[in-house]
Amino acid sequence: MKIYNSMTGKKEEFKPLNGNNVNMYACGITVYDLSHIGHARQAMVYAMITDYLRYRGYNVKYVRNYTDVDDKIIKKANEYGKNALDFSREQIEENEKDMAGLHITDADVKPKASEYIDKIINFVAKLIEKGYAYVTPNGDVYYRVRNFREYGKLSHRNVDDMLNGVRIELEEGKEDPIDFALWKSAKEGEISWNSPWGKGRPGWHIECSVMALDTLGETIDIHGGGRDLIFPHHENEIAQSEALTGKTFADYWSHCGLIKINGEKMSKSLGNSLTIRDALKMYNYEVLKFVMFSKHYSSDIDILDNDYTLAESQMYYFYNTIKAMEDFINQYNGDATGEKLEDDISLKIKEDFINVMDDDFNTPAAIANLHAIFKYANGILKAVKKDNRQKTANTLKAILDEVKDAYKVIGFFTQEPEKFISELKIKYLNKLGIEENEILSKIEERKEAKKNKDYETADKIRSELDEKGIILNDTVNGTVWDVKALY
Repeated sequence: MKIYNSMTGKKEEFKPLNGNNVNMYACGITVYDLSHIGHARQAMVYAMITDYLRYRGYNVKYVRNYTDVDDKIIKKANEYGKNALDFSREQIEENEKDMAGLHITDADVKPKASEYIDKIINFVAKLIEKGYAYVTPNGDVYYRVRNFREYGKLSHRNVDDMLNGVRIELEEGKEDPIDFALWKSAKEGEISWNSPWGKGRPGWHIECSVMALDTLGETIDIHGGGRDLIFPHHENEIAQSEALTGKTFADYWSHCGLIKINGEKMSKSLGNSLTIRDALKMYNYEVLKFVMFSKHYSSDIDILDNDYTLAESQMYYFYNTIKAMEDFINQYNGDATGEKLEDDISLKIKEDFINVMDDDFNTPAAIANLHAIFKYANGILKAVKKDNRQKTANTLKAILDEVKDAYKVIGFFTQEPEKFISELKIKYLNKLGIEENEILSKIEERKEAKKNKDYETADKIRSELDEKGIILNDTVNGTVWDVKALY
């Protein structure tokens, strides 16, 4: 298995520190507002990585933190006239609801920065003792960046280059413009805690270092987060942690790409910031996953309006195929252990899935494989003969079992096919402004016309519905309707 390591800029063979045990830390959300689809993508990605590693036999401890003490939180809480921690707790509850709606694997541990104040203070005190930090006259504590000679190794930046062309006001007592805050002295109207340097609160970067060290140890196997966190957040985490422990903070650095909407960066001011809960009102959670995983996790993605429509049609095709497979399996009591058209079909599906996912969690390739699998399944359903019905049913059962087992890693096929299909059809009927009863009435009218050999009227009804976006399919079990836009 190979994972792209942002530290080295290349794919590397994955070798955990401790046998089959994997520790992974992913930077979570600063809870000053409702979570958006950028947060959803990141959560989906690290849930997928967790699930795939477990699928491959690893024991994973997955930690995702909450930043519940921060400038933005304090500002927002003050606007609402609330205590900052009370406000954070409310936002965390809302985030938990949103994440539950995505139906993804939750983190094993979800530490909150406010629960680690004593350990943060102790961590900072040790950095001061080691000469990596200093206290200003007003009680702020800063990290001496230039004392950590490897600063910039993750972002591949030179310290002096970071300051070029940047006008920085030097705060009172700050030794160097590049130094960053570990502890911020209390200001009026802000939440604060007692410390050896006076009342104050932690800086953002120190929080993750302390929470990661406490929950996972001095060296982490995988540290993840959005690409926008590489500098300065993750760079600062490395500087703090490695200065304290003298050990490598993380062996593999994994970064999720960012999201644009129709070519523009998500922004509230532009009105294109889509919250998770609004997205879930508009789209099924597996549709959202298709949109996210049809691109590689490390790539920046530009979500166009029609991407959701395409995802709906693709998932509609998948679920219709699954339903057809299940119907045939149930009719002929399909058994995955019985004689099949291809004995090694399950093994081939698993091997193909592992081959692409072992290559830095290549979900787009896994989805491409899925298309091939369902094309094959539809092909044998169409070609079935009386003398091989049982073999076909057994084959379909083997395929479906393997597909569901593998692709649950991506979060696919967790719903009842009939329910998914029905809900999506009704959604599109609402878009078209047509009631299902109207379609059923037209089908009966057409049936009567055909009975009376009035084929002109029957054809006219079909054409009228087609113009409205409804297609009719005549089957051995009668006429069924479908939505043209889903094909």
